[in-house]
Amino acid sequence: MSLLLDTQVLLWAVAAAERLPADLCRRIADPARAPVFSAASLWEIAAQGDPALDGVRIRSACLGAGYAELPVTGRHVLDAAALAGTCPDPVARVLVAQARAEGMILVTADPAVAACGGRIELIDGAGAGGSYRPRPSTG
Repeated sequence: MSLLLDTQVLLWAVAAAERLPADLCRRIADPARAPVFSAASLWEIAAQGDPALDGVRIRSACLGAGYAELPVTGRHVLDAAALAGTCPDPVARVLVAQARAEGMILVTADPAVAACGGRIELIDGAGAGGSYRPRPSTG
């Protein structure tokens, strides 16, 4: 099953992999589990307006590393709208909806996102010594 990286995990994967648990790094490197990033994450990065976060460079790094890019579809947006009462922010709702619709596991370091339900894996972004905690599937 493919791994959809949320925005923070995506940024760590391309710029600070030492923040990720070693097990997750191995899974990301596995060609059979090509990691996926969402266009919604690129939008979130661009909306920050932080010159240090260059969305073009981040996208290029992801594509160059073999990550697949997932566009946001109408189905994703409509499914995300149904999560308004359970997910903390609009981008998180889109990512959760995408993971559900596409049969992927969403990887996050945010407990609030992990509580949204579905196939979500909560990681500790503390580095190689961090823990990796798969969440049970609820959706």
